Amino acid sequence: MQVPIAARRCRSLLGLCVMANLAAASAVSAQSPSETTAATPAPSAVARAAAAEDDAAVLSPAEPDFVVVNLPTAMRLPRFKGNFRLTHRFAGNLRRGSFSQQASTLFGIDQGATIGFEYRMAVARDVQAAFYRSSFDQTIQLYGKYDAIRQRRALPVSISALVSIEGTDNFQEKYAPSVGVVVSRLVGTRFAAYLTPIWVHNSAASLDVDRSTTFIGVGGRVRVGGSTYVAAEIVPRVDGYAPDDASYGVSIEKRVGSHMFSLTFTNSFGTTFAQVARGGAANTLFLGFNLGRKFY
Repeated sequence: MQVPIAARRCRSLLGLCVMANLAAASAVSAQSPSETTAATPAPSAVARAAAAEDDAAVLSPAEPDFVVVNLPTAMRLPRFKGNFRLTHRFAGNLRRGSFSQQASTLFGIDQGATIGFEYRMAVARDVQAAFYRSSFDQTIQLYGKYDAIRQRRALPVSISALVSIEGTDNFQEKYAPSVGVVVSRLVGTRFAAYLTPIWVHNSAASLDVDRSTTFIGVGGRVRVGGSTYVAAEIVPRVDGYAPDDASYGVSIEKRVGSHMFSLTFTNSFGTTFAQVARGGAANTLFLGFNLGRKFY
């Protein structure tokens, strides 16, 4: 039986309509994601600033290093990243002898140095572990830092908790545990201030006397140029064993990429918490340097 011509034409027209509908639906579906994406607003400047503020890998120009001179700062490390630090404290006393005598020994450099090296790593978010060895009594210091509170718009300071233990003769005797905090305040991109109360047990270990020392380190850093700084600290003892004068240090610093170089002037060879707690000798000033290298 033959299908009438009108019916065949109807079927053809219906087929064309269905095909046109399917093509239109496909076009709309293909365009929807891009339209949705276009409609999604870009992150605001405030959101971008907050994200950068929370990123430990973003440099804060006012806080470029993990120490002031010897005292710790509240600078964070990105998770699983590291930092290497090398310290030298030359033995020549800059307060002894004439200028020509000082120049003849290259301002104490010819008289040897107390050398230390450190490697620290962020083992978790806001948690750092560090190994430091000083040639002074072959001292090894193991310590951790937890960056508990970070300065933000609603928080005026950063607070980091410290715990440490050090031992002489390559960590075989005269152990001196320490606990403390770092309270820091950054002002813009130019200035950082630090208050560092630390309690050190067995700070008189070199005398074989069981004594403790509590000190409150005060330090600051000023950025005087794009990447040039001046830093200073003083470590008064407020309780316990406190021989000699309070330890202090001043440094002139230059940041170059991931490197930080500090030319230091201190009244002590001490660089660990217990060594700093013992103070510095009167009428002394020693040339030295810190060299840091970030691996991130």
